[in-house]
Parts: sequence; C-alpha cells; structure tokens
Amino acid sequence: METGLKTVLRKLRWMVVPYLLVLVICLVIKLTFTKSEIYFAVNGLYSPAADFLAPYVTDLGNGWTAVVIAAILLFFSYRKALIVASSFAITSLLGAQLLKYIFDAPRPRLYFKDEIKHLRFVKGVEILSYHSFPSGHTVTAFMLAVILTYWNKNKAMGPVFLLIAVLVGYSRMYLSEHFFEDVVGGSIIGFVLTTVWLWWLDSRKFIQRPGWQKGLLNR
Repeated sequence: METGLKTVLRKLRWMVVPYLLVLVICLVIKLTFTKSEIYFAVNGLYSPAADFLAPYVTDLGNGWTAVVIAAILLFFSYRKALIVASSFAITSLLGAQLLKYIFDAPRPRLYFKDEIKHLRFVKGVEILSYHSFPSGHTVTAFMLAVILTYWNKNKAMGPVFLLIAVLVGYSRMYLSEHFFEDVVGGSIIGFVLTTVWLWWLDSRKFIQRPGWQKGLLNR
C-alpha cells in the first residue's frame, strides 16, 4: 500500500486545490480589511434561519463529534478508529489547545468590551472570553474533512467536506466566538497537521496488518 506524502496529497487533491483558493481569498480579505471591520461585517449579517442553524453547524467541529466518530469506527476498523482518535489528539488537544494558552488571545466579547452594546449575540449560546486563537472547532472540522476525503473513494467529495469545514469555521465567527484570524489559523493547523500525521501513521507497518483492518463487529 502506497502511503508516501505524495500519495496522501494525491488522494487529497480534490480538497487541496479548492482549499488553496480559499486561503488566497482569505489572504486578500485580511490584507484589505482590519480585524474589526471583518468581525463587524460578519456580525452584521444575520437572519433567524442562520441563528437557528449556526449552533448545529458549529457542533460538527465539537471535540465530542470526533470522539463519537472514533468510537463508532471501533466497531468496523481499529485502523480507522486509531487514525481519527490520534489525529484529534495531535491537532486539537496538543496543537490547538497548546496554542490557545500560549497566545491567550481575547475573544470578541472581551476584545470589544467597551463596545459590547454594538455586538450581536445569538440567544442561548454561551459566549466565551478567552483563548481565542486558534479556533478549536475549526481545527477539528478540517481534521475530519481531510480524513474523510483521504478515505472516500469518490474524491469529488473533497470539495463537499471542505465546504462543511468552512461553514463550521464561519459559524464560529457568526456566533461571535472567534475572529477571522482564529478560524483561518485553525483551518491551516487542522489541514497541515492531519495531512502530515496521515502520511506518518498510515505508513507504519503495524497499522497495515490484517488485525488492524478488523473491528469489534468482525474480529
């Protein structure tokens, strides 16, 4: 089984190309507008439907989503369960959480504390104040998008998984939990670390053994 970095990137090509385009657009936005301008532009675009959907979309990047997926995969493939669980540990628990405490950046609610009356929040959503960079939900969403694209035989699904991850990132801004920079940074962390980890882990001899391809239901 080919598992070199080039092979991994080839399997991800339908996600890599549009993702690079997204990053270019994000760079243009960042160079054109200030942090505050981007935040208030997103904060000013709202609707009852988006208020209802955003909390559900954002939960797709919740850490528990990755844990549940890994637990379900245990029944079908130990290899896939290990890949999801370890990728989550590397990208979110070690990568994102470590950076959150290193940067200790304020979230919108604290950053704009003197302008709090101008901020719009979605009712029923707990708004945090600290550890803004990077967006952990976005890291997890991109981690899962990379893995699902890597496994999916229909590589054209890559843009679909990418779109879902992007929507998770946008929902973090819509809910005033994160800034644009937090989301973009989270996407890069999730994408890069997961790609490298897939290349390293899936090339280990032990994980290619027949026993690892089995699960609890087909031992």
